[in-house]
Amino acid sequence: MLLRHMAKFDSNLDLCFSALGDPTRRMILQRLARGAASVSELAKPHDMALPSFMGHLRKLEDAGLITSTKQGRTRVCELTPDAFTPARDWLSEQSAVWEGRLDRLDDYVTTLMKEREK
Repeated sequence: MLLRHMAKFDSNLDLCFSALGDPTRRMILQRLARGAASVSELAKPHDMALPSFMGHLRKLEDAGLITSTKQGRTRVCELTPDAFTPARDWLSEQSAVWEGRLDRLDDYVTTLMKEREK
């Protein structure tokens, strides 16, 4: 059961980091951090065909980072609340692991230096 949960978590995390790996998608997210926007507004600063741009939006939606709704003939996108929580939590865990490793290395080097002084 735990492995199945971890596999789902890792899959979601993989989608999130994959989505964040592209500068166009990061720019879209930065824009949406200021508030909801239509697809045409989001696409305007990017020099690409609309189908290609829609692929970026689809990847962000698949990763759970944004949602889109149809308002009349206009599709509006917005950030998903707490979308970055899994990535932030994973990065915090990795940071704690490495801080622990560096603390142990520091302790080891300090011990070696003290033994050398004797």
